[in-house]
Amino acid sequence: MTPHFSLCFQKIVVLLCCTVCCANISCRNEAGEPVDWFIIYKLSRYKIGEVGSGVDYMYLDSSAGSWQMSKFVVNTSQGALGSTLNQLYMGKTYESKSSVYALYNDAPPNMDYILGYGHTKGALLFDRTQGFWLMHSIPHFPSFPEKGYIYPSSGKVYGQTALCVTYQYEQFLHIAQQMAYTYPRFYNCSVPDAFVADLLQLAQICGGSKPPLFSDKRVEHLTSIKGEKFVSFVKSEHFVDDIYTGWVAQVLDADLLVETWQRPSHELPSNCSLRKHTMNIKRIQLPGPVRFQSYDDHSKWCVARAYEDQVTCLGDLNREKAQMWRGGGLVCTFNPLIYKAFRQVVDWYIGC
Repeated sequence: MTPHFSLCFQKIVVLLCCTVCCANISCRNEAGEPVDWFIIYKLSRYKIGEVGSGVDYMYLDSSAGSWQMSKFVVNTSQGALGSTLNQLYMGKTYESKSSVYALYNDAPPNMDYILGYGHTKGALLFDRTQGFWLMHSIPHFPSFPEKGYIYPSSGKVYGQTALCVTYQYEQFLHIAQQMAYTYPRFYNCSVPDAFVADLLQLAQICGGSKPPLFSDKRVEHLTSIKGEKFVSFVKSEHFVDDIYTGWVAQVLDADLLVETWQRPSHELPSNCSLRKHTMNIKRIQLPGPVRFQSYDDHSKWCVARAYEDQVTCLGDLNREKAQMWRGGGLVCTFNPLIYKAFRQVVDWYIGC
């Protein structure tokens, strides 16, 4: 090997290592590249007129423009979800003292269900520069870091959604305060000592204690790393009401069409008793066309009925009586691309 070739080879190795190891933590798109935000809609296995694989999904981000059927499946580490979470799994990032992470789910993988936590599911990973907040509706997910990316077999049956947003470090100080209200079950987490002063609520939850609250609900305005505006609504178990009807619809001043898992005899009916109304979606139609009933869809989201309102929210809670007593939240956006994507998939809803 000539000295010139050897030097070039060393430079290439250093460059590749920096690209893989030193890249900023962020949501990742279908190609594994950093992205400001993405949404996936995992398709129900039981679609109207057919039975599918249960692992296909639609993908959306600002560059995609509209729902795109992914060439990947959700139970492999390829694609947006796997690429995003592999930043935690690969290279033992979860053992690092320079970053914070938390995996949370009221139904964790390989653990017993315990009452008392919020009805929340998601993951956080960030350092002093930036990171991602992933909210989703999938029980028993994500897997423990040392096991790598594993999608649960139970997550194949129903439709599911996930929202990932990339934020600067300062935004996670506000997200930590939101977590205090939802009180998620952190089944695997790390808040190194250097972060505790900034992130006391996260450290308390990670340590197994419940942070004190100053009200029963809270609103926080968040800004993604590229300037996209989001609004986080969170409620504790002390706010005993349907989050969609009793709070979010009234604050956003919009009638909402709501898609949540609606088990027979458990669901709350469409509600027009207040100034702004909430109406249950009964059937979804994604491009394809892919159609499935709401009781085959475990996702939790809502969209303004009137096109001029252009609000979309994704989150944690179902419209059912028992979850009026649970902590949880919604992240809302007025992004017209996201609104159009979700509004167009409403195939049938029940008015009041």
